[in-house]
Amino acid sequence: MQIKPILSAMRHHKAGVGLIALQIALTLAIVCNALFIIQQRLAHLSEPTGLDEANVFVISNQWANQSTEQQTHAQILADMAALRRLPSVRDVSPSNSYPLRGSGWDDYITLTPEQTEKTTDANVYLGDEHLLDTLGVTLLAGRNFRADEVGQISSRQNVASPVVIVTKALADRLYPDGSALGKSFYEMSKTPSTIIGIIDLLQNQSVSTWNTAYAYQSVIRPLQEDNSDGLYYIVRARPGQLVAAMREVPKALYTQNLMRIIDPEDGELSFAEARARAYDSDRGMAILMGIISVVLLAITAAGIVGLTSFWVGQRRKQIGVRRALGATRSDILRYFLTENLLISVGGVVVGIALAIGINLWMVTQFEIARLSLVYVLIGVVVLLLLGQIAVLAPARRASNVSPIEATRST
Repeated sequence: MQIKPILSAMRHHKAGVGLIALQIALTLAIVCNALFIIQQRLAHLSEPTGLDEANVFVISNQWANQSTEQQTHAQILADMAALRRLPSVRDVSPSNSYPLRGSGWDDYITLTPEQTEKTTDANVYLGDEHLLDTLGVTLLAGRNFRADEVGQISSRQNVASPVVIVTKALADRLYPDGSALGKSFYEMSKTPSTIIGIIDLLQNQSVSTWNTAYAYQSVIRPLQEDNSDGLYYIVRARPGQLVAAMREVPKALYTQNLMRIIDPEDGELSFAEARARAYDSDRGMAILMGIISVVLLAITAAGIVGLTSFWVGQRRKQIGVRRALGATRSDILRYFLTENLLISVGGVVVGIALAIGINLWMVTQFEIARLSLVYVLIGVVVLLLLGQIAVLAPARRASNVSPIEATRST
């Protein structure tokens, strides 16, 4: 088909052509970045915690009658013994926090006590010798804590532990040559902590974007926090008995001490619920970006249909003349498809530049990843196909114009 007549016709409709091309460009720029954000958020949703999530739940426990650390410590030990006797419970451990909680305790890590700049950052979990089994994490090297190594601290007391267990991510960050086991580091203290065990995965308490670099850098200290204001009991049910365990555990705790507070809404959470809450904003953002993309694509398609229909109405006599001179219906159809393709190509060229520019701005402002060119390519293909599909109906109407239209007066 001759391109020159098409370009000539487009020059006579500069405003309409420009508006559609600009709309395609803006839609491409926004949709590319939206698809990239959706992919990033969905990938975030599925990040592993390292836990046996199908069987783990958390109890947020407080007391109304524990006034001393000794009383609190005794009550915690009594609670642990009672819960471990339940047939539906595999193991339980008290802790200061748990993965995906939303916020928690973290420390700067240094390799020498004299360092003024941190080597890295690490999430801090407290627990006894039952914590590893309770979480269901995989011990890759070294050993678990012994009961005699577990100490007690008061609320938020930052005491360095002589021995610790760390995640592989933290071990590799501190000792990239793989020699972390048996080595020491410092946690905002002059007292060294020796790595006696390395576990596979244990996710951070926060899923915020700023924390991505430290997402799996965690350290476990063999400490029990005797906090009368409350702490978390992490419970691992036996396979297939999560519902039974979640029903029996609160009853067993109240049997031990009625003067305790377990919030009926937030006090007991399965890990599925904890995950849903932690990633609620990511899920909402993915849905919002999806809706925006669909709406923009629909508006763009409607604009193409409307403008092409308007042009067909204006050109009925010219189309009739072409038909009378021997143009077939397929010739007319190809004309409008080609015209729209040229407009779409112009729009996507500008859109590619806009998409990359918007992403570079978001990288500097919101610390998101750089846009992959794969999403730009997907966006280009989607917009070009959308344009051709949208123009098809009015183009078919144009191809059905009779040659007799050439004889009608305007």
